[in-house]
Amino acid sequence: MSKSERRRSQPSGIFSCEGIDRVLHEKARLGILASLVTNSEGLLFSEIKELCSLTDGNLSRHLQVLQTAELVDVWKGHRGKRPQTLVRLTDEGRQRFLEYIDVLEQIVSSTLEAAIVEQQNQPSTRRGMGWSPA
Repeated sequence: MSKSERRRSQPSGIFSCEGIDRVLHEKARLGILASLVTNSEGLLFSEIKELCSLTDGNLSRHLQVLQTAELVDVWKGHRGKRPQTLVRLTDEGRQRFLEYIDVLEQIVSSTLEAAIVEQQNQPSTRRGMGWSPA
């Protein structure tokens, strides 16, 4: 099967990354959710800040977005005289994050399969057609 035939046989939009949740996909929020999904009892603000290498303001803003989306619960308390903030995934947040990870795995798997098929076929016919690096 030629490259053009393979391209025509692939479904339209195969690499459109449908299912990517913009709220979850942002780098800092991805890190926050990954840290929380592995700590079912939740994490303190300071722990998330350290695990994700975020500033206080940056972490606060991302937690607001996640809380508004009902992905996390934020609890305020005190340890001695020090205020503490505990962050936990909601049940919906855990479910949405795990579904999101599944979508990412499907994208990676499809891409790897397509790359292997491409690699196994003959060199590109576009080389030697007058193309040069821009």
